[in-house]
Formats: sequence, C-alpha cells, structure tokens
Amino acid sequence: MAVVSDDQFKNIRPYNDAEVEPVLAKLAQHEELINTIVNYKYPLLAPFFGWVLKPLAKWYLGKQIKPITNVHDFQLVVEGYMTRMIDATTTKVTHSGLDSLDTSMAYLYMSNHRDIAMDPALLTYTMYRNGYDTLRIAIGDNLLTKDYVSDIMRLNKSFIVNRSAVGPRKILAAYKQLSAYISKSLSEDKVGIWIAQREGRAKNGLDGTVPAIIKMLTMSFDRKNDVFADFVRKLHIVPVAISYEYDPCDSDKAKELYIKESEGQYQKAEQEDVNSIAVSIEGNKGNVHIAFGQPMLGEFDSPEIVAAEVDRQIISNYILHPSNFFAYKELHGVYPIGNYSAANISFDSSKLKAEARKFGARLAAVATEHKPYFLQNYANCIQQKIDFGFLPNPFN
Repeated sequence: MAVVSDDQFKNIRPYNDAEVEPVLAKLAQHEELINTIVNYKYPLLAPFFGWVLKPLAKWYLGKQIKPITNVHDFQLVVEGYMTRMIDATTTKVTHSGLDSLDTSMAYLYMSNHRDIAMDPALLTYTMYRNGYDTLRIAIGDNLLTKDYVSDIMRLNKSFIVNRSAVGPRKILAAYKQLSAYISKSLSEDKVGIWIAQREGRAKNGLDGTVPAIIKMLTMSFDRKNDVFADFVRKLHIVPVAISYEYDPCDSDKAKELYIKESEGQYQKAEQEDVNSIAVSIEGNKGNVHIAFGQPMLGEFDSPEIVAAEVDRQIISNYILHPSNFFAYKELHGVYPIGNYSAANISFDSSKLKAEARKFGARLAAVATEHKPYFLQNYANCIQQKIDFGFLPNPFN
C-alpha cells in the first residue's frame, strides 16, 4: 500500500505537534473566545465589569497555554479537566472488555451514540488511564460553528466529518476523503479511531448502526485487489456500548421528540448543539459503564452484515442501570427480569428504594406530555435486549 501524504487531509485532520503553538497563540488573542470564557465563568459580573475581566481572562489563558508545545501537552491539560468533571458529575465510571484488547493495536472503536461530547471523551479517557494511547475522534462540522471551537477540537485529536457538503459530487468526495483518512490513521499512523454508529444521538434509547457508516468506511476498499471481508478485518472494528445511569439531556431529548411527533418537525435553535454539550458536561450522569466488545475478525460480506454484528455486540454488552428498570415499569406496568451494573446484580426493586425516589423526582420534573419520550430514552435499551433474546420477555 502506497504511503498517503497528510497534505490531502489538511482540512479535516487533527493538528500535529508543529501546529500546536501557533494555533494556541491565535486562540489566546481570540476576542470571541475570551468573551465566551468571561460570560460563562462570570455571567452576572460580565455585563458590568467585562472591561476588567477580559484582560484578566486573556492573561490567565496565556499563562495556561505557555507550557504547551505539543498535542500530548495539550491533552494532559484536558485530562485534568476531565478528571475534575468526572469526580463532580458521576458516581463511578467503570469498564469491561478492555483487558482483552492489544495495547499496541490501532482499533476502530464504533460505539452507540447517546451524548455528543461525553461518549468519545469518556471512552478515550478510560483508555488512556488504562495504558492505551488517546484516540482520534470523529466530529461533525455541524458542531464546529465557531472557528475557535474547531481549533480546540483539532488540538485534541479530533478530525472533521464534513456533513455540510451539498450535492452528490461534493458529498461523495467528502466521504471518500474521510474514508481514506481513517484508513491511513489505522494502517499507517497506527492511531486508533472513535466513530459513532450513526449520525446524531439516539434520543429514544434505540441503538442501531447505520449501514451507510460502514459503506463510508469501505470507500477506500480496493475492489480489484481486496476482498471485502479482508478489508473489514483490517479496520479492526471494536463495538463499544456506553451506558449512562442518567442522561443530562434527557428532558431536552424528550421535548424534541414530542415536538417532532406532534408538529411533524423540530427546528433546532442557534447553538443548540453547543448548549447540549455544556449541559452534558455539567449534568449528573450517575454510574457510567463502557463495555468493549470483541474485534470483528470474522467473514463479513456486506455493510449490512457488519452493521448487524456491531448492533448485536452493543446490545448484548450494554450494562443496565436501575433507571432503565424503573422507566420500563412506568411504560409497561411490569419490571423486566435482568441484572444491572458492572457487578451483574439481580434487579430487586425492594432493595433500590432510594434509587427509585431519585428517578421518580427526575421524572416528576418533566412536562406531562414529554414523559413517554423521556421514559423511552431509558427503557428502550431493555426492550432491545428482549428483542434480541438477551433478556426474557416479562409478558411470556
């Protein structure tokens, strides 16, 4: 295989070490970024004392970034923020299956998608804390509406998925470039990749892999010289199931689904996705589990078969929480039979009265018309396990 130059990916790839200091210098003088920091940290004081706070913020930002000379330095700073965020907003973050993977191998981690920022952040943080290198993370350009946001994400090893391309030719070109970049990262750079199993979050709790994602990944497949199943094996796909006891954006998702069903469409507000990221970072997540599946090394002859195996592993490995059982009972009138948590504890509602009250309080805060959609977000992971035969049907 010919070595592929990074130049053809300059518009989508993460920044390299040589680019870090110039980009940080630009960010340190970026007025909109400074304003955003001041307004976020001091919302009450900013309108009156912005003239004092902004120079101080610029000075502090310059001091923070001065020691950073490469991508690793930048990610060490991010790690510190991640650790504090996890301590403040989660009960515990656990994982399973990671010890069966090879730390020297560049895998393509394909996960379910529940949270814009937290899914890849918690995954790569967990891996880094367990001796793996951090991943390159796929992020849609719809989230990069500000140039400084794009710069920060690319400093943190994110690469851009061009979702704004218009017209068949431009869309095809964007997907081919993305496919080639992912292939290069895995085969030549030996750097792992995170990508979601679908575009957009699963707001109704139903996880499913879109075959078009698999088709995009295989666009760099040489149909004359390669066998499809061999190419899939070279991607080293590892399905990953991420489960949150509490979804910080649960009520917002429920509202969106209600409006879509009642009015036929939902129009996002300006910067709504960015606001969702802020909510998810700051909101309570309870227990979080990341379940790593097995590398897909079998005979997979089509994108649809690949997608089906990703789904099977994600739904099978998805760790349930008491919140899922409570929601299922509210929707269906009966508790399902199953286990919860990484400790594989048999669910018994009589032993989880405090958890039931906590979930009940969360549900009570949701508008009545939004409640069914709120509950689906938590209950449908159980329904999928039942449908796949991983849990018994409580009505049989």
